[in-house]
Amino acid sequence: MLPQDELHRHLGILRRRDKHIAGAIKLAGLPDARGMTPGFATLIHIIVDQQVSTAAGAAIWAKLKKAAGGRVTPRSLLDLGDKGLRANGMSGPKARYALGLAEAVERGELNLRTLARAGDDEVRATLTAFKGVGNWTADIYLMFGMGRPDVWPVGDLAIQHAVRIMHALDERPAIDALEAVGAPWRPYRTSAAIFLWHYFAHMRRAATASTR
Repeated sequence: MLPQDELHRHLGILRRRDKHIAGAIKLAGLPDARGMTPGFATLIHIIVDQQVSTAAGAAIWAKLKKAAGGRVTPRSLLDLGDKGLRANGMSGPKARYALGLAEAVERGELNLRTLARAGDDEVRATLTAFKGVGNWTADIYLMFGMGRPDVWPVGDLAIQHAVRIMHALDERPAIDALEAVGAPWRPYRTSAAIFLWHYFAHMRRAATASTR
């Protein structure tokens, strides 16, 4: 993962470049580093987390990992099969995506260890060639499974809302507008994204507290 000292160094640079980030850091403070072990299990974990709450994703992952004997591997998922995956919390489509990836790894069509040496665009193109792996999933894997420092997940709803709040916009910015917002933050957009998740969570907690 991106080490915490690097994350904070990057944010120190960005707060000097961008008054909006500087103000948001003053409100929310600096985030902790986040990361996951690279490999097949992390890719499946990210698929589990697609379009569900953090709590729901964690519950499904814990159940799936237990059913897989403590280790989520291509073989353990293939042994569980579609029925076993769905019985342990995965939707039908996600079960099919996971099994497709497991089969690809078993057949040698996807080698995540070799992919570690590829550039960001090649990683994204390779992963999104598989059903169920879109740009968001590839970006999250690049960020947290591979520690890549300049990934900007413009399709993430929380990122969109964080930028809306930080820039006092009436609506979530469109993808092209969000790309423009993030462009000056190169080559530290992963750190910017990690901070924006942290900032959005802080602002939601503050809004909830103010209504009590």
